Parts: sequence; structure tokens; C-alpha cells
Amino acid sequence: MISACVDEGHMDEARLIFNLVPEKKVGCWNTMIGGYARNGDVAEALCLFVLMLRSCVRPNETTMTSVLTSCDGMVELIQAHAMVIRLGFEPNTWLTNALITLYSKSGDLCSARLVFELLKSKDVVSWTAMIVSYSNHGHGHHALQVFASMLVSGIKPDEVTFVGLLSACSHAGLVNQGRRLFDSIKGTYNLNPKAEHYSCLVDILSRAGLMDEAMDVVSTIPPSERDEAVLMALLGACRLHGDVVMANSVGEKLLELEPSSSGGYVLLAHTYAAEGQWDEFAQVRKRMKERYLKKNPGYSQIQIKGKNHVFVVGERSHPQIEEIYRLLQQNLQPLMTEMGSTLENMLLVD
Repeated sequence: MISACVDEGHMDEARLIFNLVPEKKVGCWNTMIGGYARNGDVAEALCLFVLMLRSCVRPNETTMTSVLTSCDGMVELIQAHAMVIRLGFEPNTWLTNALITLYSKSGDLCSARLVFELLKSKDVVSWTAMIVSYSNHGHGHHALQVFASMLVSGIKPDEVTFVGLLSACSHAGLVNQGRRLFDSIKGTYNLNPKAEHYSCLVDILSRAGLMDEAMDVVSTIPPSERDEAVLMALLGACRLHGDVVMANSVGEKLLELEPSSSGGYVLLAHTYAAEGQWDEFAQVRKRMKERYLKKNPGYSQIQIKGKNHVFVVGERSHPQIEEIYRLLQQNLQPLMTEMGSTLENMLLVD
């Protein structure tokens, strides 16, 4: 019954049933902790894990996987990793793969690489996690070096591996390597390129200013793999290179494909605005209003002493907002004055 409630996302009902169980086995705890983690209530997942330890129930690998994915900061991650070691689970490939990814997401590539190197039984997920870690942090050459070692070890890449590799080539501007890797997906490894692979290749080419070649790639994409991400990548490049003619063509295709998504409208509007074509900009904005579409507000986040602080555009509910604005005024206002702008103007941009 608990599993059924968790699967439906009814965590309150699941917790009521869980509380009625007199002797809770580790599987029962795992179901609840994993349920909270999957439903985004990571704080409750960690609280329940602490309660599990106080109840003298020994966690297993499944427990620790849910706990690791619930860690919302470096301090919690280090504590969970220490417990993994203390419980003797460090050789577990599944857990170690999660650690590589989580350290990378926290910005600690050194720890991610150390965990990776200490893992004796690396599988394709392990290698891919390390490749993606380097890719996400802009270290394209390191990602390719890991891939070379992966091939030497005899592990074959999968579709996710190639997404990481192509993304790495895009960030590092490695056009020729990106082309070769894309061609090898089908030619060498007999895998079918997916929308993500096409999107990465389009991004690689368009970032390098090879707009016509990128457009040729788009025209060869099978209909089943032609999605918003591919066209968004090309439209973003049109904005970068000021190619309004191609932007108009790509934008119309994108709006036909995803008429209810605001992302394409916003990017197309910004492309027109960057080139001073205000009539076209106004037309796109008008179409957005007619479809009742709104742009999702942007946000940024920083981590201080293991705690994440999220700042949303135009939102002023942070408990220290006055102090934050005062510091911004002190440090940024002189620079903004030199640039002919003001801090207030920047903070009010939609």
C-alpha cells in the first residue's frame, strides 16, 4: 500500500500508513525516503533518513542512493559520502556513479575525478558521468581524454556518452572532432542519432559561424527526431551572428513545431531586438499575448556555507534583500555609472 501511494505521489497518505507499521524493515524505509526524493521533498527525505538511523535500522545501497540524490549542498554531500565509506559501500558502482555526478553538480570536479579514479569496476555510466562532468564545466579536451581512456578499457559508449562528448566539443569549439564523433555514432557504433545529438551538432556548427552547414543538418533530421531543442540551438546561433533572415525562417519552423512554448517566441523577439528590427519584435510579442504566453523569469543561485540561495528576476522576498541591494549599490553602482546605466535599470529588466 505504501508503494502504491508513493507511485501516485500521495506522500501524505503513504506517511500515514508508514507510521502505522510497527516494525519497519529497511525496504519500508527505502520506499518512503526514495518517494520523498523523487517527489522533490529532499528535506523530508533526509529527515526520515536521520529517523531511520535513530531507529537502529542499517541502511543499504538503495537507501544511500536516495540519500545522495537528496543532498542539496556540499556539506550534506560530504557527510553522505562519509557514511557510504563507513558502511562499506564505496566499491558499489551504482553509488559511486551518483557521487561523481553530484560532486560535479556541486562544482567540485577534483572530488568527482578522485571518486572516479578510485572506482575499480567502472561501467559505461561511470565513464559517461565523468565525461559529462568535464563537458558541463567547459573542459572539452579533458572530456575527450576520458573518452579515449574509456575506449582503451574496452567499454563501448552509449547514446548518453555521445551527448556529453558533443556538448563538450560545442563548449570548446572543437568543430572537426564534433563532426567525427557525430559520424561515428552510426558509422562505428551502430547507434541511431537522437534529437539531442542533432541539437549538439547544430550548436557546434552554428557557434563556429557555419550557419549553412547547420541548416543542412537540420534538413536531414528524421521527422521523429526533429524537436524544439534542435531549432532553438540554430535560432540562438542566428541571434549570436545577427542572421535575421535565417532567424525568421528557423523561427517560423519552431513556432509551427511548438506553438505553445514561450521559449521560441522570446528568442526570436530578442534576435529582432538585437538587430533593431522593432516592428518584427512587436509582432512576435503580439503573438505571444494572443496565445497568453509568458516568459519564465530568469534566476541565479549561489551556495554559501553549504546553503543554496536562489534569486529570481523581480522577486524581493529574500529575508536579506535590503542588505543584498545595499552591497550591490556599493560595489556595482560605480561600474554601472561608467557604462551609462544604473543598477535599478538592470534589476528591472524582464
